[in-house]
Amino acid sequence: MPSAIILMGINVAFVIHAAKTGRFTPWGYLIFLLPGVGAVAYILVELLPQWMGTHQGRQARQRVVNTLNPEKEYRRLKDELEITDTIANRSALADECLLLGKFEEAFAHYDNILGRPMGEEPAYALGKARAAFGLGRPQATVATLDDLRSRWPDYHSADGHLLYARALAESGRTEEALDEFKAVSDYFAGAEARVRWAILLETAGRKAEAQAIYAAPLTQMRRAPKYVRKARPNGSPSPTSNCAHSWCGGFEVPAARPLANWGCLVSPKVTGAPYLRQGRQA
Repeated sequence: MPSAIILMGINVAFVIHAAKTGRFTPWGYLIFLLPGVGAVAYILVELLPQWMGTHQGRQARQRVVNTLNPEKEYRRLKDELEITDTIANRSALADECLLLGKFEEAFAHYDNILGRPMGEEPAYALGKARAAFGLGRPQATVATLDDLRSRWPDYHSADGHLLYARALAESGRTEEALDEFKAVSDYFAGAEARVRWAILLETAGRKAEAQAIYAAPLTQMRRAPKYVRKARPNGSPSPTSNCAHSWCGGFEVPAARPLANWGCLVSPKVTGAPYLRQGRQA
C-alpha cells in the first residue's frame, strides 16, 4: 500500500509538471495509463534532454564525466593531434594539459606553437607562462610575461596580470608584487586578486592593511541584495561607466593607482578562471 501511494504521488507530480509546461497531451494520459513506466518515459524523452541542454545541465554532466574519466578529453585531443598536427589541435591539447596539471607537456606544446611561423600569438605566450608557473618556475614566468608585454603591448588579460603578480611574489620581489596585486585588484572579476594581495601584505608584516582588504568584499556582500549575493558569490565589484581610463573596461578605479599596462579586457582565448579554470586549479 505505501508503495502504491508513493507511485501515485509521483505520477500526479509528473502530470502536473506536464500540464504546466504544455505537455499534458499525450504525457498526462500516458503517465496515468502506464503507472511508473509512463513517468520514466517522460523523464527520458522530455526532461533529461532538457536538463542536459541547459548550462547547468551541461556543467553537471561535465563534472560527472571529469570525475569518472578525467582524461577522456585529453586522450581524444591527443589522438587528434597525432592525426593532424595543427596549431589549433596542439593548443587545445595544451589547454587540457594545464587543466589536468600536466604542466611539462603543456609547456612543450606552447613552446612548439610559439616556434612556428603562424604561432606567435600572445595567448600562447600566456599559456606557456601558466605552464612555467605550474612547474614552479616563477622567474621564467615573469620573463615570459615581460616578453609578452613588450611584444604585444595592446594585449590585455586580467588573468595574465594576476599571474604576473603571483610570479613576482614567488620570485621574492615582494614590493613589485604588491604594486601589481593592487593594480589588478581594482578590476579583476572576483575576490581572488584582493585576497592574494592581502595575504602578501600579511606576510610582509603589514597586517592592518591586510585586514582592511579582507574586510572589504565581505562588507560589500553583506550589504548587497540577495540576488546580487547569489550572482556574485565571490564578491566581485560591479562595473561602472564613469571611469575615464579606456583600458579599465568600465570598472571604477582610483586615479592614484599605478598604471600597469596589463589592462583588464580578458582575451576570449584565455577566459575561464583566474590562473586555471575554477574547480580544476592545481
